[in-house]
Amino acid sequence: MRKSIVDSIQNTVADLNKSGIVDDITMKNIETLCLPEVHDYSPESIVSLRRQNHLSQAALAAVLNISPSTVRKWEQGTKKPAGASKKLLDLVERKGIEVLV
Repeated sequence: MRKSIVDSIQNTVADLNKSGIVDDITMKNIETLCLPEVHDYSPESIVSLRRQNHLSQAALAAVLNISPSTVRKWEQGTKKPAGASKKLLDLVERKGIEVLV
């Protein structure tokens, strides 16, 4: 349901932008507000995501451009993904590993 509402808002604002009613800056702000929410990743969800993509800890680390020890710490629960790493995990979850390789 959220996706259809977001799509509707984006399409409406895009039409208003084409008409000159909404400027480009406002258009970009609306697009930014409509980005999907990035949730937290539990150790279990990281293991599951890695296995779904048939990756070892080292391979996932290479794709995300982080150290294998970081992936290991995520999966052990001693560290949590944050910032860009969390966003990259979200992309892999939504779009598949192909989006990063």
